[in-house]
Amino acid sequence: MEVEEEVRRIVDQVKELHDSATSFVSASSQEELSLRQRSSVVDASIRRLHSTLVSDKHLDPKLFDKLEEDLQRARCLLADGDTSSFLPFKPQGRFVRMFLGPVNVRASRKDIQLKVKEEYNSYRDRTALLFLVFPAILLTLRSYVWYGCLPAFPVQLYEAWLLFLYAGLVMRENILRANGSDIRSWWLYHHYCAMAMALVSLTWEIKGQPNCVQKQKGVRLFLQWAMMQGVAMLLQNRYQRQRLYTRIALGKAKRMDVVWGETSGVDGQLWLLCPILFTLQGFEAYVGLQLLRTALTGVVAEWQVLICGILLVVMAIGNFINTVETLMVKSRFKAKMKRSKSKAELD
Repeated sequence: MEVEEEVRRIVDQVKELHDSATSFVSASSQEELSLRQRSSVVDASIRRLHSTLVSDKHLDPKLFDKLEEDLQRARCLLADGDTSSFLPFKPQGRFVRMFLGPVNVRASRKDIQLKVKEEYNSYRDRTALLFLVFPAILLTLRSYVWYGCLPAFPVQLYEAWLLFLYAGLVMRENILRANGSDIRSWWLYHHYCAMAMALVSLTWEIKGQPNCVQKQKGVRLFLQWAMMQGVAMLLQNRYQRQRLYTRIALGKAKRMDVVWGETSGVDGQLWLLCPILFTLQGFEAYVGLQLLRTALTGVVAEWQVLICGILLVVMAIGNFINTVETLMVKSRFKAKMKRSKSKAELD
């Protein structure tokens, strides 16, 4: 009978615990709804005030700069604190919904969001090194072991790794964007194109002898471009992230912001990064045009070659446009800072 009494006591405790948990969840839900409404109102007020500042042509420039900086810091504080989990969030991308379904991937706590960002940075660091090493090994073996002719399996293994790499990047970037990161739309489209190219190239038959050198020219150029992109990614991961941390400390960027990739550079490294980026984009377009030429002249008359060539040209043009837009934004910002400094010295 003692066992019967013990079971009855446990059942009563579970019911009591269930009622307490239900009451707590109900109260928490009401408080959460209130916080969401207040956060939404404050966020809308910040956006409205920013629009008012921009449209007010009679405002003193010095006062305008001060008020704009204050609003920017208020926006960063709102987005970087625990309040960020109560702000309206961007809808999840189709890519995430396609693989995970209608699951909410937005973290409720800021420390979890920052862990997602750190894991993304770590993933980029690892893949940037492999981006450089993997094609370098293939080209070295081609020259010294395979007598100038790449076998199909190692190349297709590399293409399968590229598909895995870009799918992982796109998944992480969509989740970061849902959690308040500032990743540009083009950066996601770029990775969609790269993922499609990797998928298509997996069905591309790698031609061997005879006339192996001419038939594999596009593959060789693509591997050389991949090595250049690996170098650019390593430089950006190192230099741009340091600059981003400085901007976060100054309240000019959010903690969830990330380095945008091979379309941007930051002040202080532009002389180093911009030539590399423009060279990389030019070489990417060249490789794409060579693939198109190879397909259209009948050297390797396969639809995969044609599609890969088109995708490379599209990505090169998109990257170039985004780099130019980034440089123009930085140029306008530097001109604005110089004007503010000159007015301050005159005053």
